[in-house]
Amino acid sequence: MITNPHGDKINNYNSNPHLFKMGWSQHFQAQLETVGQDGWIPARVAGVGKNTFQVSNGKSEWLATVAGRIGHGVDGTFPVTGDWVLVTDSMIVKVLARQNALSRGAAGTRSRQDAQPRKEQIIAANLDTVFIVCGLDRDFNLRRIERYLTLVYNCGLNPVIILTKADLHRNPDAFVGDVESVAFGVPVHLVSALDDAGLTALAPYLAPGQTATMVGSSGAGKSTLVNRLCGRDVQATASVSAHGGKGRHTTTTRDLIVMPQGGMVIDNPGIREIAFWDTGEGVGNAFPEIEELAGACRFSDCSHTHEPGCRVLQAVAEGRVSPGRLESYQKLKRELAYLSDRQSKSADRVEKERWKDVAVKIKAMNKERRKR
Repeated sequence: MITNPHGDKINNYNSNPHLFKMGWSQHFQAQLETVGQDGWIPARVAGVGKNTFQVSNGKSEWLATVAGRIGHGVDGTFPVTGDWVLVTDSMIVKVLARQNALSRGAAGTRSRQDAQPRKEQIIAANLDTVFIVCGLDRDFNLRRIERYLTLVYNCGLNPVIILTKADLHRNPDAFVGDVESVAFGVPVHLVSALDDAGLTALAPYLAPGQTATMVGSSGAGKSTLVNRLCGRDVQATASVSAHGGKGRHTTTTRDLIVMPQGGMVIDNPGIREIAFWDTGEGVGNAFPEIEELAGACRFSDCSHTHEPGCRVLQAVAEGRVSPGRLESYQKLKRELAYLSDRQSKSADRVEKERWKDVAVKIKAMNKERRKR
């Protein structure tokens, strides 16, 4: 029998209802059984601070720090919100292998040479659903929604689109039709501040043990939506700026919030730069009709710009595919192809570029030294 830091007696994690409430599954149970370390307690990361982590076992929450080898990237993955970890004496000693993760190219890490991100940022881990939140105000943009869908599909996750601020329009259902025309098979839900009908429709995604995360622009209404789903104010909110219609960053951390429905939601700061990191099947899933048409083109390497026998251009000419959607498809294909090339470069080339960067830094240091 094991006692966790808060005195809870645990005989069998596999039948612990508090852990299952937090999303524990056989995937993690199997890893726990191979560890063979007494006193290592499973918990889920509910929040990430500067030097501490809020962890929960479904019954208690407490602060923990990471072991030195994890903190310095020597041994194991650095924990993020949604991760399952093993804790002993309020120290995270191991991060269990993730079922999945939502990641993007980290903001502010684009190189001047190729305008591509050089670092991955994991937004949240071990998710069942990704809510793409879009406000029906100046935030509404079909091309941005396509980009979010590509991001989510690249990570192998399930998207759900939530359109907030439906009360701003007399006929918000028209927006649903517009979104459905670019998000094939993706559930689309309207949410209004005037009634709870839209909130009720979200209940299946928040069943006990289910984890959803929210992505969207600042001011799209993510934190307001969390508060309404929770039935109380758990996240700070702010109005959209009247000048330019830009949202304000009221959410600055990623917190896992247990909802009264039994599931969990991870709120996120607004995303201004939707940069990719994974290069999976995102474009194909986000643009299935264009991919299907492309397969029937006369030439297998058709660029869908000028070639004879191009079924995609034919569909555009016939009004079955909008020029804007084709342009978005081509842009995302080029971007992901370039990213894939960079990530598949030989190790020798990567090492050569690393030493080139070092040489540039040394040259700059010597130049500064001579000035003195």
